Amino acid sequence: METTYQKHHRGRVILHVDCNSFFASCEIARDPSLKGKAVVVAGDPKERKGVVLAANYIAKQRFGIYTTMPLWEAKKRCPQLVILKPDFYLYRDISEKVFQFLATFTPLLEPASIDEGYLDITDCHLPLSPLDIAEQIQKGLLQTLHIPVSIGIAPNKFLAKMASNMKKPLGITVLRRRDVPKVLWPLPIQEMHGIGDKTAKKLNGIGIFTIGELAKAEKVTLQNLLGITGVRLKEWANGIDHRSVDPEAGEKWKSIGSSTTLSRNVTEERILLEVLRDLAQSVSKRMKQKNAVSSTVQITVRYSNFQTITRSKTWENPFQEAEEIFQYAAYLLKKHWNGNPVRLLGIAALDVFDKKAAMKQLDLFHYEEEAKREALWKTMEQLRQKFGEDIIRRGANLFQQD
Repeated sequence: METTYQKHHRGRVILHVDCNSFFASCEIARDPSLKGKAVVVAGDPKERKGVVLAANYIAKQRFGIYTTMPLWEAKKRCPQLVILKPDFYLYRDISEKVFQFLATFTPLLEPASIDEGYLDITDCHLPLSPLDIAEQIQKGLLQTLHIPVSIGIAPNKFLAKMASNMKKPLGITVLRRRDVPKVLWPLPIQEMHGIGDKTAKKLNGIGIFTIGELAKAEKVTLQNLLGITGVRLKEWANGIDHRSVDPEAGEKWKSIGSSTTLSRNVTEERILLEVLRDLAQSVSKRMKQKNAVSSTVQITVRYSNFQTITRSKTWENPFQEAEEIFQYAAYLLKKHWNGNPVRLLGIAALDVFDKKAAMKQLDLFHYEEEAKREALWKTMEQLRQKFGEDIIRRGANLFQQD
């Protein structure tokens, strides 16, 4: 039975469901005694150097605590703050249950990260309006899993995402294309989904400071500045988004890998490591193109007698950079290679997932170290692109060559 809304509505109806303060909400769902208290998920509470990974809305709104704030400052703002270590097994388990619940409304469900997803309910044959469906989802998740969500209702994914951000926590917002000039255009460009700090700075540099100014900007100017991304962002700023809700989006690439058959049988470790470095560069490049990260590296070694082995290891933090991939692959090679002649080598990042979903359990010291390493790797990549792959070699390689 179709609803009256669907009979008269020719466009799509998309919901964006966004769990509110997900990690903190999971902890409160597990321990209801935390309700009404300021709660954060952070590193070791005993460590002064820890950083806040997630905060519930009491901590955010009453005390001004935010993600990445040093833990000592958060405790200073709220002496009675409840600080909990992250439990990623719990968060993944509850995430699965959230999406299982959402799937009872429509098979057109696309997870966007661990705590948010899109639903296409255009052909959802329920005797309910889109607003009624959103209310059922919100109430159902709160009653069964004790997870609060905000929901955006719109004719496309971009507008649904923007709408879900407008009322938090436990908000439901309808955003139509005709509302865009009044509701979205006055907003600062930084508040637009799809625009990060770097893109915002580039747009500011050509005099674009609001979503409305982006919507009215010349297409050629944006394309020259940002490439095809600039054209897409202009369309979004005008409320246009043709992307469909794709249930298989998260299944399209479970692993990203690269392998090569060597020109001869190799027994020299130095040469094998050089091959691994090239493969790591290839895997890293493809991961960045897909905005993917992983925590597991697998190597494939095929010997001259065609015996093939695969060995993998999972590390604590997600990775994407070539240098990390190489180091992990080199570790696996040195541990598992039996010294026999090698004919083929391969590296794969297994169980890859969207970078936005990656939440590292880092204290402030590691957070700073990570930033330093990322800057170093970017510099190394730029040098390789400009002067060739051989411009930077590890000290061990140079020593072996000498």
